[in-house]
Amino acid sequence: MAIFGGKESNVFEAIDRHLEVVHKTVKTFEKLIEEYLNGNLGEAKKLEEEVTKLESEADKLRRTIELMLYEGAFLPASRGDYVRLSELIDQVADAAESAAHTLILAKPMVPRELKEEIMALVEEAVKTYEKLMEAVKALNEDVDKALELAKETEDMEENADRVEYRLKAMVFDSESITTYAKLIWNQAITKIGDIADRAEDASDQVMLMAIKRRG
Repeated sequence: MAIFGGKESNVFEAIDRHLEVVHKTVKTFEKLIEEYLNGNLGEAKKLEEEVTKLESEADKLRRTIELMLYEGAFLPASRGDYVRLSELIDQVADAAESAAHTLILAKPMVPRELKEEIMALVEEAVKTYEKLMEAVKALNEDVDKALELAKETEDMEENADRVEYRLKAMVFDSESITTYAKLIWNQAITKIGDIADRAEDASDQVMLMAIKRRG
């Protein structure tokens, strides 16, 4: 059963829309990476433009949520928590956009032997965000479930960190990748990992809010 109603329910509906748009952003980024790794630069460029549009849409929704909060949804003591949560969710889309721009602008050579590992990192980052979505949605229904899902988000981010570290080691150990490409891939990999990192940051906020509510 939902904990809140009225203006608060409207905020949760807006947060759900925000979550979905950010999800579209990271899923479009995932497609971009797949196309880039397969040598389809033209399609990857189109997807970069779509990522940018979606990130802009997510940013507008974040501002809408903040306006709703400042207009009186929730008690004053709770409004800052929801503003912070929406900002952290939005940073996931920012990270995807930044990674997309880095890759498309620099156009590093694709290391064939690392294609699977690069896709594995992107998939781990997307899964981490998807677990965050579950945690945020649980806030309005079951704070204990929200805490559990927030912890699972942290665990998934740690998995993504391990993949990121392994991938960077493979990049720098490779003899077939130029120094320039190594530097660009290191930057791009870091930014891909930022998607999971920002999702984990938001899960910390979910955890804090759930603990406050549980008392």
